[in-house]
Amino acid sequence: MNNVIQQRLTALRTEMKKLNVDAWYISGTDPHSGEYLPERWKTRAFISGFTGSYGIVVLTQNETALWTDSRYFLQAAEQLQGTGIEMMKLRVPDAVPPENWLALKLPDGSKVGIDTQTLTVSAFRTLQGVLQKKNIKLIETPDLFERIWEDRPLIPADKAFGLDVKYAGLSRKEKQDMLAAELASRGAGLHLVTMLDELAWMYNLRGSDIAYNPVFTGFGIIGADISVLFAESDKLDQTLALKLENDGVEIKSYTAFYDYLSELKNNKIWIDPSGLNYLSFSKLTDNNEILEGTSVISLLKSRKNATEIDGFRKAMKKDGVALVEFLFWLKSMIGNEMISEYDVGVKLKEFRAKQEGFQGESFPPIVGYREHGAIVHLSVGPDDALPLEADGILLFDSGGQYFEGTTDITRTVALGKVTDQQKEDYTLVLKGMIALSNAVFPYGTKGCNLDILARQALWNRGMNYGHGTGHGVGHFLNVHEGPMAIRQELNDNRIEPGNVMSNEPAFYREGKYGLRTENMMVCIEKEVTGYGRFLGFETLTLCPVDTTLIQPELLTTDEKTWLNDYHARVNRELKPFLSESLHDFLDKLTLPV
Repeated sequence: MNNVIQQRLTALRTEMKKLNVDAWYISGTDPHSGEYLPERWKTRAFISGFTGSYGIVVLTQNETALWTDSRYFLQAAEQLQGTGIEMMKLRVPDAVPPENWLALKLPDGSKVGIDTQTLTVSAFRTLQGVLQKKNIKLIETPDLFERIWEDRPLIPADKAFGLDVKYAGLSRKEKQDMLAAELASRGAGLHLVTMLDELAWMYNLRGSDIAYNPVFTGFGIIGADISVLFAESDKLDQTLALKLENDGVEIKSYTAFYDYLSELKNNKIWIDPSGLNYLSFSKLTDNNEILEGTSVISLLKSRKNATEIDGFRKAMKKDGVALVEFLFWLKSMIGNEMISEYDVGVKLKEFRAKQEGFQGESFPPIVGYREHGAIVHLSVGPDDALPLEADGILLFDSGGQYFEGTTDITRTVALGKVTDQQKEDYTLVLKGMIALSNAVFPYGTKGCNLDILARQALWNRGMNYGHGTGHGVGHFLNVHEGPMAIRQELNDNRIEPGNVMSNEPAFYREGKYGLRTENMMVCIEKEVTGYGRFLGFETLTLCPVDTTLIQPELLTTDEKTWLNDYHARVNRELKPFLSESLHDFLDKLTLPV
């Protein structure tokens, strides 16, 4: 494979020379700024061999580098071996980002090629802001992968389907009216829709164009009196197309989007520079007034309505039942039959698939035994999976897609003998998860203000983890969604009622083991006092936490109370849906600490 990568890099450099550019910047995403991508736009994997979900690649005529974050440091280092590509770290102290690297490597007056379809407005500005100081120009180029990628996959043609209002809670028209009111309050009349999860949410449509994400490929333009959906005709069957048209939606070809933008005039258009590609932006700027900020649709989508939240609760019961059945299978197998990390991932899907309304996994399962647990976003196949033994600890992070909602859960379980060090580390992580679960905070609080709650017990021992603590979760949509997040970096979007988020502190000892305990939770109103409006969280996930890994003396009385109350609730809510043969097993898993 490494020879193939080197051949592809050579071919790409040949195309760069034809265009007289000194470097080419590969964002690693698609025209929709997606995290997970259709096969057609997996350009990062094609050119580097690195298969993680985040990374930027830059080529000069002599060097190639790939940037990624701490989730993928170990994986990237392994996958890039022998390619000649240097791995660069992002989101760590002293990181040298791509734009700074280019400024160091290239002489004044150089040219850096970019495909503006796959570069966001924000990324363009960041690049330009650094490079123009050295008189390095950004040059718009064609998509050079079209020239070097033989048999490149086409734009996906899978059918989209409607999501019933009984799951969505609001009709397409109601969402359009909500959006129009929000836009009007910002002085705007139109909103571009280029992110696929926003498109799916706005139109109450879902699809299967991208593995694990129930979205379809398209664009949209929406305002008070206009709603245009750009999607290929084979995406929508006649019945669905008619329903959309009856709801006032005009349907145009996917490929007509950029020409349509060029014809828009005298509009006040709201765009999110962190998600909109630069090609779209450049088509609008001459003839329209552009207003910028966080996508209004992402804000509306993140504040789940009552129907969606009720759906999440139903999905969690289904997921919890599947996980208890899985845990029983796991405990039965360990020490009796040979199973591997890969088998665990397969079984997690099998047990979820038994649940009504299951629509697939929400991301590839991450299953790490022993030292593999320290690889944050590990993905193993049948050939490189470790066999499990009746010893040590196993981390598994997985999720499901249901019509009622999307799930994401991590549990770390003991398979046999564990050390005092492992128990201490595990308990410190659990303390962080409980602290964030119990958070009460004034309205207006941002995720970076809460992040310390999940880390404090670890920080007190000089320990930490490199990734964020909490991300938004879509409603039968992408498992990772914004705009808010709980992490150390500043994110200007506050945590609001209805936000459904993960809570996943962790700790990793490289080469030894990894520990992560993750629940999903929804932000709720707590109380209004003379000092303001206060919010908190309600835990949604229903699955036992392994109490055999806990050092009880490290938990406070309040922490034990939270855990015991949580386990009593898990037992009470899951037992009616489990076969009687598993009742005793669930009772043992949820015994008070």
